[in-house]
Amino acid sequence: MGILERKAIVIGATGLVGSILVHSLLRQPEYGLVRIFVRQQLELEHPKLEQHLVDWDRLEDAKDLFRGMDDLYCCLGTTIKKAGSQENFRKVDYHYPVEAAKLAIHQGATQMLVISSMGASASSRVFYSRTKGELEEALSSIGFRSLHIFRPSLILGDRSETRIGEQLAAHLMKFLDRWMRGRAAKYRAIHASTIARAMINMALVRTKGNHVYSNEVIHVLGTEDS
Repeated sequence: MGILERKAIVIGATGLVGSILVHSLLRQPEYGLVRIFVRQQLELEHPKLEQHLVDWDRLEDAKDLFRGMDDLYCCLGTTIKKAGSQENFRKVDYHYPVEAAKLAIHQGATQMLVISSMGASASSRVFYSRTKGELEEALSSIGFRSLHIFRPSLILGDRSETRIGEQLAAHLMKFLDRWMRGRAAKYRAIHASTIARAMINMALVRTKGNHVYSNEVIHVLGTEDS
């Protein structure tokens, strides 16, 4: 492993964006190590890949796995229906990312890239959007040299789980895409691979400070020739 090669941790590596992100990172020459935290071992092998089984409710026990890493990618996310309650949803979408961020920065990581959501706002009356907004505020106060927050619209791609509502919305958004211009452009559905490319592109730039990217900007940042 070359001394200039970067080291990344990916949490949420089994999700729609996370799985694409991991494969993309493994192909990046700039990364010499990609470490993922999972509940169950994946059938994926690569010389640059490390898999670690973690108990998310005892993430502190895995603090040594954050040592010496450069970038923390967070693709964690669930739905209230899948989580079973607002409390469990908040665990996955707020507490786990914040805990991972704190451990990462204490162990020397300088950059975090995280998927939030369009409409995220700590003052929102909508629980989902409010939770995402509170996550953004919490991460912004931790002190990473570079924090990149991505706010996509509806995410397209092949999920391992079936979400009927999202599937119907995805078909509708694909049909409407050609007419979604002007003010409507910000609502265009976006493919998971576009988000993954945007995250890696911005990670390699390593721009200092806290940055928030709207859905329209992610479309641009994640194009093949970015």
